[in-house]
Amino acid sequence: MTTLAGLTLLMSGGSRGIGLAIATRAAQDGANVVLLAKTAEPQPRLEGTVHTAAAQIQEAGGQALAVVGDVRNDDDVTRAVDAAVDRFGGIDIVVNNASALDLRPTREIDMKKYDLMQDINARGTFLLSKTAIPHLERSAHAHVLTLSPPLDLRPKWAGAYLAYTMAKYGTSLVTLGLAEELREAGIAANSLWPRTTIATAAVANLLGGEEALAGSRTPAIMADAAYAVPVRDPRSCTGNFFVDEEVLAHEGVTDLEGYRTVPGSNRLEADLFLEPLESGA
Repeated sequence: MTTLAGLTLLMSGGSRGIGLAIATRAAQDGANVVLLAKTAEPQPRLEGTVHTAAAQIQEAGGQALAVVGDVRNDDDVTRAVDAAVDRFGGIDIVVNNASALDLRPTREIDMKKYDLMQDINARGTFLLSKTAIPHLERSAHAHVLTLSPPLDLRPKWAGAYLAYTMAKYGTSLVTLGLAEELREAGIAANSLWPRTTIATAAVANLLGGEEALAGSRTPAIMADAAYAVPVRDPRSCTGNFFVDEEVLAHEGVTDLEGYRTVPGSNRLEADLFLEPLESGA
């Protein structure tokens, strides 16, 4: 398959940032996009709502359905899955995009934030994927794409931010397990992670503000990479922990200058869970 036209994509989050960029790219093909997100009203530090995101998706050429809800809530997830099926007749692609981030060390992080990261990242990914499986089984082109890092069990990442590493690696384990469990059903499960930090609200608010944004790429690189995965045959493309640069290189895209937030800059920051970039990358 070379297009997502007519397919239905269910995403957690997606009101802004990487999720919205992925949804908008799919919409350019004429995909149907269902967003399950909490942000129903504008927030002081966050741009956009699930409703403004749905409007942008429709402007890009797709059909959109906004479902206000929380991926941590079983009933909300069931409602989103049912709404997607009722509106569009099924589900072909699940994108686990919703995430929570806190890099404080074990001594400092409170258990409320620990629970939040586990509930959104690991549990939310498991729950949304699980709930959609009966409908993915009916699709001829079923994919689960999760925004999570490659699994690297060297001590450095867990030692740097244990609580967050546990939550994100739990998310990656969903990919690892579902790829094997659902292989015979023809349902693909893959992860995607950015090589560099991406210019999002999380980077601006939690990882260093304007300086961090200057060393980042735009969400468009993740949107283009995320698009390239679910157009592939789900029976032959599963169980992968993709990095955006590698996906695009496979598609013949090696000039990534246009994705920089600061064109011509020599400075790019590696994202978490990946080794530093070579100087001048």
